[in-house]
Amino acid sequence: MSLVRSSLCLDVCFSFVELKRGISQDLISSPKLDKYKIARQLTDKAIKEKKIFSIYGHSPVIRASLRRKGWVEKRFHFLPKVVPSVKDEGEGAPENKRAEGKESQEVALGKTDDIHDVMSRLVKNETPHFLWTIKRDIIDYHSLSCDQMLNHYGKTASFTTKIGLCVSLRSLPWYVQANPDCFFPRCYGLCTESEKREFLDDFRRTVASSILKWVVSHQNCSRSSPKGWREEAGDRDSSNKQVPESTGSRLTGLSGQLVDIACRACEAYLGRLEHEDIDLSEDAAKDLTEDEWKDLTQQYYRLIHGEAFISNSRNYFSQCQALLKKITSVNPQTEIDGLRNIWIVKPAAKSRGRDIVCLNHVEEILELVATDPPPAKGNKWVVQKYIETPLLIYDTKFDIRQWFLVTDWNPLTIWFYKESYLRFSTQRFSLDNLDSAIHLCNNSIQKHLKNDEDRSPLLPGHNMWTSTEFQEYLQKRGRGAVWGSVIYPSMKRAITNTMKVAQDHVDPRKNSFELYGADFILGCDFKPWLIEINSSPTMHASTPVTAQLCAQVQEDTIKVVVDRKVDRNCDVGNFELLWRQPAVELPPFPGSDLLVEGVGVWKAKKQMPPISNFDFASPLLDIHPPRERCPPAMPHLAPGPPQMALQQDLKLKDEKVPPCTLPVL
Repeated sequence: MSLVRSSLCLDVCFSFVELKRGISQDLISSPKLDKYKIARQLTDKAIKEKKIFSIYGHSPVIRASLRRKGWVEKRFHFLPKVVPSVKDEGEGAPENKRAEGKESQEVALGKTDDIHDVMSRLVKNETPHFLWTIKRDIIDYHSLSCDQMLNHYGKTASFTTKIGLCVSLRSLPWYVQANPDCFFPRCYGLCTESEKREFLDDFRRTVASSILKWVVSHQNCSRSSPKGWREEAGDRDSSNKQVPESTGSRLTGLSGQLVDIACRACEAYLGRLEHEDIDLSEDAAKDLTEDEWKDLTQQYYRLIHGEAFISNSRNYFSQCQALLKKITSVNPQTEIDGLRNIWIVKPAAKSRGRDIVCLNHVEEILELVATDPPPAKGNKWVVQKYIETPLLIYDTKFDIRQWFLVTDWNPLTIWFYKESYLRFSTQRFSLDNLDSAIHLCNNSIQKHLKNDEDRSPLLPGHNMWTSTEFQEYLQKRGRGAVWGSVIYPSMKRAITNTMKVAQDHVDPRKNSFELYGADFILGCDFKPWLIEINSSPTMHASTPVTAQLCAQVQEDTIKVVVDRKVDRNCDVGNFELLWRQPAVELPPFPGSDLLVEGVGVWKAKKQMPPISNFDFASPLLDIHPPRERCPPAMPHLAPGPPQMALQQDLKLKDEKVPPCTLPVL
């Protein structure tokens, strides 16, 4: 905290120095120099240049950065009835409340604060041109003028909520040629019967493939099983070690029929992917019956928890290995599935890891959802496949917080931050214990726990690394190139693809921007998997790592959204332009080219006597119908019709045309 206080004091002092640069030399040299004259001159300059800003929340870095650039703060003089929570992984919702009350204590009091107080009073009736808030709901979004900047967009739930991200990424193939299953663990919203059915089918398919994996890995873990089915080198977790057959005398022996049924289920799954089931009758389909599935699932539980083994499993090795190879070729998540079939169940709209549990029994998952009262069921629960084979550092799980900035949705413009940080669990990784303290790396959870005594002393006590430190760790183990070749570019692709899907759902207000925090977990092959995206990410200094990086990110954000408006070639810090949607030239619209051919008919002014001996056929053959253009479908985009034709068209519209009866020839 003393480090933060000192930094803020320096920022304030530096701010005052910067402000004085804009004061005339005559005023500086005057013996009657006073803070009011300085404040008035600087305030007038800020008003003229539209440099008035307002901040709600604890954002001392943003405040200091804007002041150094000549901006004057119009302070909020109200408090909302309810202080909003932060939609982040939630490291700082309670801290933000306390920090808002302590902010004035953290900033050193002195002449510089006095002058800012004066300047703030001078602009109390001015309209702020830059608004920075914890959440968008603090501001009446629709009352803003077009030249007011706001650090939020509207309608971002399609990617900043768990249920929104779950649903929207299913549409990814319609936007880009990419498979969401390659970077986002499959996910289901347990709010409808159809979603529950899909999840149940997925759970059962994973049961079948896990039985096949057990057979393959049981025969020769070191030689036959793919590396992805075991923990990365350095992990000493015993959860995936198999019981040798010699110990089977103490266990229940399961018939090889279990493997036959599992193979049958996997073959049916592959057949559906290849559409082989289209021409088959329902009776001829290979799908298992409900009773077969239930029996298979119960035997799987006993097998995977070490209560049973499969007799003569070596007889099925080749068959299982071949089927697994086919499944892996069509399912990119086969490797992260592991053997335990663990799923992580999350509240669809909560943050900071609240109420998240890991379960590996389908009955428990469905029962958890069913226990909610009916009004609360809608869109409440999301279930996502847990990554059972994560990359571990010193036997400990971690995730990566990666920032990115969106400055426009039309054209879509994304900035990616070059620095990120790792968050470690306080406990050693194990699949034998499904406690959230082991499997969730959110600081909001881990900060309440003590580091495990058995955990490696090489890990930081505050449980965070910068991405630079992580790269140094990889370099020492001969994998230094993997960050630039696999991890970093894969995270960039995941964010770009996700934002392309969300583009049609977000309110694309001009002059807004928003900083987001994405959470990734690395598989044992170093491949990053997107877990969630947070709006309003916590930016306070919870550890030495965040004290450094979060301040730097906020400074660089101001560079992109403020400085770059004046100078397109300005320094943007560690942000790099990740994606800017190419401009699409709309084809010129020439207007409609519709024609109406017919005979103009006018009503006679006087009633004419009937003519009995009139030959209709001959004159009709000599008439040449005039050609008239209809008004274009979009008159504001094309020239209007000729005036004469328009008047004639209006006259025909208002007058009645007498019927004409041709004689019978």
